[in-house]
Amino acid sequence: METDEVLALLESVAEEVINPRFRSLSDDEVHEKNPGDLVTDADREAEQLITAALVAAYPEAVVLGEETFAGDPGLMERYAAADHAFTLDPVDGTKNFVHGSKDHAVMVAETLGGQAVRAWIWQPQHRRGYVAERGSGTWRHDAEGTHRLTVPSRGDDELRGRTSRRSWVGKALDGLPPMELTWVSCGIDYPKLVEGEADYILYRHASPWDHVPGSLLLAEAGGVLGTTDGEVYGPRDTRPPGLVAAGSRTAYDAVCRALASGDHPS
Repeated sequence: METDEVLALLESVAEEVINPRFRSLSDDEVHEKNPGDLVTDADREAEQLITAALVAAYPEAVVLGEETFAGDPGLMERYAAADHAFTLDPVDGTKNFVHGSKDHAVMVAETLGGQAVRAWIWQPQHRRGYVAERGSGTWRHDAEGTHRLTVPSRGDDELRGRTSRRSWVGKALDGLPPMELTWVSCGIDYPKLVEGEADYILYRHASPWDHVPGSLLLAEAGGVLGTTDGEVYGPRDTRPPGLVAAGSRTAYDAVCRALASGDHPS
């Protein structure tokens, strides 16, 4: 599939099974995979439709969908070993979606030989798409057209940080200002970081469907994604200790130094 065809697929599926349920979910359309871990009929139906289209186009590829993995844990190993694979998050930010927030997204990434080569994020309610191709940059698609994105330079200003660790919100790493909460959806977080609305984001958990798309968007825009212990993040890192997404190498290094100092929230 051509790159623009995949973005069109995400938009079409969202229009078919996600948007009609936005702020209209019935109780029997919302379920718990685990206590507090929500999934909706929109997640499941969107994943089925997108997976079917990807498999039809690439029958040899492994598709690692978040909801499919919930019922087939062995899928993670097959994904990590695959030469050609896709990650798929049908509704990233499900809690936001359930609670009526527009901050949710549909995300797909393609990997070859364990490297991310293409990535797509579609934000249905914001009507914005983000696409990255290895070596070809990061692009935003919206009502005003198509725009290439690079992380804006902010000089030596204090680093603005966000975190997905709610217990860390309002606290500060050594020498850095207090952190705010992320937008609670990687499909919103990474575009916000690329567009300069934060300088770094600290993540506790790192499932491939959440971070492989953003890793390529960020890299192609001039940013950095690595582990909290200073290692480069890769799509086959299915259990990293935590991740630091940063708009620059300077910001990434500063956060890693603060974490290594040991003088930070627990």
